[in-house]
Amino acid sequence: MRILGIDPGFERLGIAILEKSKSKKECVIFSECFKTSAKLEFSERLNLIGIEVRRIIKKYKPEILAIETLFLNTNQKTVMRVAEARGVVMYEAAQVGLKIFEATPLQIKIATTGYGRADKTQVMKMIQILVEIEEKKTSDDELDAIATALTAFAHLHF
Repeated sequence: MRILGIDPGFERLGIAILEKSKSKKECVIFSECFKTSAKLEFSERLNLIGIEVRRIIKKYKPEILAIETLFLNTNQKTVMRVAEARGVVMYEAAQVGLKIFEATPLQIKIATTGYGRADKTQVMKMIQILVEIEEKKTSDDELDAIATALTAFAHLHF
C-alpha cells in the first residue's frame, strides 16, 4: 500500500510517498518540498502545484492521499490561499480515484508521538525512528508530509 502525504501550502508544499516495507516499518519512497515563486500570479502557482501532484501520482501510483486539514490562524488571507492549494491537490487525487484521508494537526501529533501537544521537534525526532528513510530530511514541510502519511497508515490499519 502506497500513501501520498501532503502538507498543504502554496509557497511550500510538502510531498511524501510512503509504503510498508518488508520490515513492517513504513518506508519513505520519495519526499520533497515543492516551492512556487512569490513572483508568479497565484493562479499560476496553483497550476504548478497541480502539475507537480499529478506527476507524483503518475510516477509513484499511490492508492491514498493523506492531507492535513487547516487550522485557523490570524491571517485569513493565508488560510484562504492554503485552502485553495489544498483544493487543487484533492482535485488531482480525485481525478485518478485516490481515497482521501484528512488528518488534523492533533491527530498527526498523536499518531507520531502519542501526545497531542507534542512540539515540532518531538514529531520530527519520532519520524526518524518510525520510518525507514535513506537520507536525513530537514524541511519542515517535507517532514510534515511524512507525518501525515504515517497518520493515515495508523488510522487505516495497514
